Amino acid sequence: MGKNSHHRKTPAKAPPRAGSNGSGAPKKTPSLAQHRTYSIPDYRLEKPDFEVRQVRRGDSVRYEISGSLDAPVPPIRESKYLDKKRTIEVYRYMLLNRRMEQVLENLYKQGKVVGGVYFGLGQEACSCASAYALGKDDWFGPMIRNQGSLLVRGFAPRDTMMQYMAKADSPTGGRDGTSHFGDIDERNMVSPISMLGDLIPVLAGVALGSRLQGKNVAVMTYIGDGGQSTGVTYEGINFAAVQDLGLVLFVESNLWAYSTPSEMQYRVKDLAERAIAYGIPGVIIDGTDACQVYDAAHEAVERAHRGEGPTIIEAKMMRMKGHAIHDGAEYVPQPMFEYWKKRDPILRFENYVVNVKKWLTPKENERLIADVGQLIEKERDIAVASPMPTPESAMGGVFCENGCHEIRPKYGMPKVRGKKSRIGAPKESEAALHFK
Repeated sequence: MGKNSHHRKTPAKAPPRAGSNGSGAPKKTPSLAQHRTYSIPDYRLEKPDFEVRQVRRGDSVRYEISGSLDAPVPPIRESKYLDKKRTIEVYRYMLLNRRMEQVLENLYKQGKVVGGVYFGLGQEACSCASAYALGKDDWFGPMIRNQGSLLVRGFAPRDTMMQYMAKADSPTGGRDGTSHFGDIDERNMVSPISMLGDLIPVLAGVALGSRLQGKNVAVMTYIGDGGQSTGVTYEGINFAAVQDLGLVLFVESNLWAYSTPSEMQYRVKDLAERAIAYGIPGVIIDGTDACQVYDAAHEAVERAHRGEGPTIIEAKMMRMKGHAIHDGAEYVPQPMFEYWKKRDPILRFENYVVNVKKWLTPKENERLIADVGQLIEKERDIAVASPMPTPESAMGGVFCENGCHEIRPKYGMPKVRGKKSRIGAPKESEAALHFK
């Protein structure tokens, strides 16, 4: 089973209590073993073997890396679910994600961005392929590096650009200069929360609310390796596990929590191992391989739809820029950048689509790349032309005023069961009974 496997003896069964269900037969309860996971599947085709350590040279402290850094780049793992059409669509979203962030960097350097910019360079496969696995009724809550997931779920590149520029036509009307916006009506998106980990219980609550309305949905969100150690992360995952809620949690294990390497954050080798403590499945994938990302997400989403509870997916990759645009990431040993640059998710997927599967000819690929570039330029022009918000508009939309919107069930009212209640007394719903 591998070095990450866990072996335990199955506890001896206690003798049944006669008559526990009123008929002399023992009452059937789920076996404890059914709620335990003892091994963590690892779908990667390579397992990097290097280590970052902190060293002191005189009065200076820096990080150095040791280990094997000359390993060949592995191939893309064949997907069990993606066909030609959908593979090319995922590839296009990844290109769109990369090109949009390149334009955002230029806009920042031109002084058109208000505040900072956060990039997902090297993480496009994780953002795009994961969101692509969601169904129409499923929900997601992206983090600052998951701007590709917004594109997959229907947001235009201009929405993100205008948001960073605090333009009047941005999703928040210029009231926020980063990624704090959502859409709970059309795209089922919960706004990112800067306090890392807090999205997890919020998304668990969305799954609970939908289930009480009679529908099992998948709710997908993301956390970094640093944020994965926050207390609210544990609380949110545990609640989802106990309630069998359809949480699909991507742990973007990108090696650096700001300037702290993974080796100095946690003791376990793989963060997916923490799924064992919750009694839920955990898997490890190569976060730069879009096929692995999609397949793991697809299976976790289907599991959520069946009402079987949450899944933790650890996507291994590297954050290829600093924490934000102001951070030059000088603390990262240069050989690490060189190693992961060879594993660029877009270059690998391009080779897979063009040279391995031959689903695009070189000319068709060039045309696709050019079309993405033209679309981004048009979106950029629209975003730049959008006016800045008027000063008096800052007073609106701060509080939910009377009649501003109606909160109503999205999937239907909780079902009512039982005998007809007496006049004037409300019937007891399944939602109320669930917590008794």
